[in-house]
Amino acid sequence: MSNVELGLWSFPVILLLIFLRIPIGLAMLAVGIGGSYLVTGSFNPVMAQFKSLTHSTFSSYSLSVVPLFLLMGQFATLGGMSAALFKAAATWLGHRKGGVAMAAIGACAGFGAICGSSLATAATMGQVALPELRKYGYSGALATGTLAAGGTLGILIPPSVILVIYAILTEQNISKLFMAAFVPGILAAIGYMITIAIYVRVNPEAAGSAERVPYRERFAALGGVWPVLVVFIVVIGGIYSGLFTPTEAAAIGAAGTAIISLFNRSLNGKNFIEAILATASSTAMIFLIVLGAAALNGFLAMSQLPQVSAEWVTAQGFNPWVVLVAILILYLILGCVMDSLSMILLTVPIIFPMVTALDFGLPPEEFAIWFGILILIVVEVGLITPPVGMNLFVINSMARGTSLGQTYKGVLPFVASDLIRTVILTAFPVITLFLVRLLY
Repeated sequence: MSNVELGLWSFPVILLLIFLRIPIGLAMLAVGIGGSYLVTGSFNPVMAQFKSLTHSTFSSYSLSVVPLFLLMGQFATLGGMSAALFKAAATWLGHRKGGVAMAAIGACAGFGAICGSSLATAATMGQVALPELRKYGYSGALATGTLAAGGTLGILIPPSVILVIYAILTEQNISKLFMAAFVPGILAAIGYMITIAIYVRVNPEAAGSAERVPYRERFAALGGVWPVLVVFIVVIGGIYSGLFTPTEAAAIGAAGTAIISLFNRSLNGKNFIEAILATASSTAMIFLIVLGAAALNGFLAMSQLPQVSAEWVTAQGFNPWVVLVAILILYLILGCVMDSLSMILLTVPIIFPMVTALDFGLPPEEFAIWFGILILIVVEVGLITPPVGMNLFVINSMARGTSLGQTYKGVLPFVASDLIRTVILTAFPVITLFLVRLLY
């Protein structure tokens, strides 16, 4: 068996290990080490590489932004920012048909601006919004589908942990990727609200409405979201102005949300330790997956699979757009069985060299940014695609009395909205790139 064939076989082996309930990080690590041994014929170079690989991976300055953004999200939750966002959105939208669900989407978008995790956004907003949706008579399907979809805004609206990982893998500018994600993120939130409006007109019994709130109370509720605006402006504004690096901005954001939580008297010794432990647990999981992916990528580089794949696709003369659509469909399929971070780490080292060898009429950097946002969007769809959409399980576990089948049914209109948006952004790259072109 040739080295390239060994590289090809690594993917079905990894999927088999995942189905056997082996954690994805360990599965990639085992296949990477085993594959490297088969290529070199000895464990000595493999172990020598692994020693330096572990240090270089875990000591990466770029990766230090991940735990800081996660910690910022933990402190934001403790500071009651999620509840303030939902209250403000509900006072303005709640009286409309489906308005409370739309308010949940708006709050998810706002919370996503200070939390780079989809699962954290879904879990946090689920705790805040789910009781209110039940209170106003929303069906279990619509309520859980809305919150599962809204949670995906946590990785689409900057800052985004997934975009940071993509930037590291493809050696792209994190700030430019964050900027490029803004318009697609806003389009996602608007698309979800339109989906809710259509849903409640087709199924009027699925939603109720809150009482109209006087404008004085509406503006008072807006005053409660100032901490979110301050943190967002300081973090994102600092990055784009060049005042901070992304890592420095994340550290300042984490400190800022901690200070706000202290002023709100919601941060004490006990939940401070809980926030640190939760961040450490999530970071350890992410770093194990990153290490496994690094080991796997080392093996794939030895097998020459990425180079051979890129040369083969170029030699076949395929239409670049056909290749791109096939890749996006592949991500949608993988999203049914894998989590978003694993998909990025497992596939980008193979697919990125392949697509960069094709001509899409864009400069290399602009193409890398546009492609990254497209990948982020289809990965986001995977978070709410049955049967293994992680957000679906997170929200359904909080919604007693709502079956998983109802949650699947409720999220399908939002999946349709995502697919329409993916088609639009694929057909018109300028929508993604115009802010980057304008400001850089």
